[in-house]
Order: sequence, then C-alpha cells, then structure tokens
Amino acid sequence: MLLPQTKEREYRFRLALRMVLPVFALVVALILHTFITSQDTINTSFYIESILILVFSIYFIFYLIYKGFDTKITDNISKAFTREYMYEFLKKELKNNKEYTLLLISIDNLHEINSRYGIKNGDKILFETIIWVAEYLKTKDIYNFPVGRIKGGDFIIGLSGNKNQYKTTMELMCLKSEELKIDDIEVQISIAINDASFSNNIDYLIENLFELQAKNRDSKLQANSEDEINPSDLEYFVINAIKRKDLTLITQDVFEKEHDVFKECFIKLNAPDGKLLHQKNYMKILDKLRLMNEYDLIVLEKVINICKKSDGKNFAIHISPTSIRNPSVLTKIKELFYKNECIKGRIILLFSESEYFPKIDKFNTILQQLRDLGVVVAIDRLGSLHTSFLYLRDLNIDMVRFDSFYSKNMDEGRGKNIISGFNVMAHEKGVKTWIKMLEDEKVNDLAKELGIDYLQGKYFAPLEKN
Repeated sequence: MLLPQTKEREYRFRLALRMVLPVFALVVALILHTFITSQDTINTSFYIESILILVFSIYFIFYLIYKGFDTKITDNISKAFTREYMYEFLKKELKNNKEYTLLLISIDNLHEINSRYGIKNGDKILFETIIWVAEYLKTKDIYNFPVGRIKGGDFIIGLSGNKNQYKTTMELMCLKSEELKIDDIEVQISIAINDASFSNNIDYLIENLFELQAKNRDSKLQANSEDEINPSDLEYFVINAIKRKDLTLITQDVFEKEHDVFKECFIKLNAPDGKLLHQKNYMKILDKLRLMNEYDLIVLEKVINICKKSDGKNFAIHISPTSIRNPSVLTKIKELFYKNECIKGRIILLFSESEYFPKIDKFNTILQQLRDLGVVVAIDRLGSLHTSFLYLRDLNIDMVRFDSFYSKNMDEGRGKNIISGFNVMAHEKGVKTWIKMLEDEKVNDLAKELGIDYLQGKYFAPLEKN
C-alpha cells in the first residue's frame, strides 16, 4: 500500500474515533448513572440494549466517515464535478436523451501558467476559466449544465440537444476567448464538440473529443464529421483484421535522381464490408487495444514475403518505436531477418514519436543491432516533431525524411531555405535525406537543386496496390 493511502486510512480512523468517543462516553455515563440510581430495578435486557446501541453507533459513524470520502462529487480546485461522478452523470443523460451534446474545453497553456506563475495561480485559472465559460453560456440562455474536470486543464460540458444547436455559440465563444485574461494572465482555450449521433458510449465520445482537438488546435473549434465510423464497429473491424492478418499493401516508388530505388509501403486494414480502413482511423485503436506490436510484426512479415518475391526491390515501412524497444518484438524481428538473408539491406524501418525516449544509449544499442542485420533505419517528420531533431542528433541512423509541410511550401523563399538547412544538417552527420509529396516540376527542380537524396511524390510515380 502506498504511503498516501496509508495516511488517508489513518486520517479517516482518527476522524471517526474523535466522533465516536463522545457517543461512547455518553452511553457509558448513561449506563453508570442508571446502574447507580436504579440498581435493584434494572433488567438484564437494558445492558444488552445499551451495548448494541453503542456498537451500532460506532459502526454507523465509521461507515459515514469512510463512505463520505468515497462519494465526493466535486473537484477541490475547479469546483467542477469529479471525473468519476461526471462519467456516471453523463451515462444516465445519454441513456435518457437521444440527442445529447458534449463539449471539451481545454486550457492549452495550463502547463506554461503553472511553470511561469506558480501552481496556485494555475489552480485559480482552472476555477476562473470555468466561471468565465458559465457566465458566457448564461448570456446565451444556457443554464445549469453539468461540467466535470477530466484531467489537467480539460473539462467536459454536457448539453441537451444535438451539436448543430450549439456550434455557432461555441464558435463565438472561441473568438471571444482569444482576448481572455485572468489577473493579467493570458489563457488560451480550445474547444471540441460532438454528440450522441457519433456514439452513445461515454468512453468513445470523450476519446473522440480529444482526437478532434489534437487534429488542429489552431482552428479552435473542432467537430466530428458525419462520415465517422461508429467506434465500436471500428474496434471490431480492427480486431478482426488483425486476427485474420487481413490487410492491403499500397506502395509508391521513391527516386534517387532518375532511378527508383525503393518503395514506401502504406498499410490499410480490410473491413468486412469491403472498405479499406486508413491508418488515421485505426492507429489509435491499435494503441488502445494493445495490438500495435502484433500489427507491426504482421506488416513486417508481409513486406518481407513481398520483398523475397520481388526482383531486388527495396521497401520502406512505418514501425512504432515502442515495438522496436519491446524485447519480445525485437527478438521476433531479429528472427525474421536471420531466416531471410536475401532481404539484408532491402528493408527500411521508418519511425517517429512525439515524446523523446530518455534512455537514448539503450535505444542506440537496439538500432545498431538492427543495422548489423542489414536494416536501414530512418527518422520521419524532421521539422515538425522536436524529437526528430533530437534523434537526428543523438541516434545513429541512416536516413531522415522531412515533414510534408515543408515540401508543400518549398517553392516559397523561406521554405526553401529551411529545407536547405535541414539537408545540410543531415548530410553533415552522414545521413541521407528524403522528401515526399512532390507534386509538380517546379518543386522537383528545387529539391534536386538542394541536393536532397531521395524524392517522392505523384510527380514521379502513382500509388500502386499490391
């Protein structure tokens, strides 16, 4: 048991004991007084009843104290509902209302506020922001709505009706929030909105809200699109596809000067209705269901089989860095390469991640083991994720790919200079460079002028189904 748990039990016990002692003293005093004044006429049942009253009183007080801790429904800091109570409340609302809308309101710069102004000011911002939201909604005749703190600076609000009733109101609130200051502290908020038409499962709804928010915080308000797949169906489709190893491989050639040197592989899962599930739809499901390791191995096996059958072609596939660092997955990857000597130097493992892995020496050792087997190691999204810069600096890799944002803007002066800087930086480390999404001759000529090693895009080759 953790120390906080132990201390909490001690605190509850002491509190209950302080409440019990007066009751115990009163009952004992009553018994003694009755015994002294009416010793000859006291019935035996009196002692039994007194003891029972004392026992049940003590039990009842202890029960109230412990139960009172368990049934707290408001957050101490923000005064919103706790996450547990909010979930229970919303489950009942969704059950009783066919049309129900959820809003996710997040304080995006809460971490900065805590670091810069102190956590006490951060706590005040949490409370004052919810007051500000409530006051704004009152001006739109929206009262007595449930609001709960889910985590950090993230709050969920429940409203009766569908999202179309509130979308305009939320857009206006986003605009108004751009000038929001509390005690001269700038507060940056973003909002996502969805409703029961997406799902009537509270877990799916809230997960979707965070996904919507992550897609583009800059646009402030995000709403789920009408063509979203029901999340319970999507989970079933993903599990079924992984179980049957039912996936479709699409490739696109990557060129070095005028010659195609390898193919990038794009994986889509096959749904029972014949449709293809895109990675943007199923990658989070794989993580949630703990299927990412299994998925990566299935993809690697399929690509290795295609690689063996092809005439000297090389293939690049995306792999999760957590899979590479998983000892059991790493062992299976090594076994696949030991058994298939013909693929040595023909498989490129491409990865990126948003959080820097702190045990960098261990990560380097793992990657070197793969490189010794003939695996080409590549980092993706240089220029977009800070970790890609750090990994280029700290890891021994073979190749790096620039984020597509820069290839789209390379024909602008600033975009060209940034790509040029990335390219020089990588070449100084002896790392090959790769750029994708080249769509026309002008951008292609710029990429060649900058000396980028590998070029990819519709200008060079279309997508091909394998």
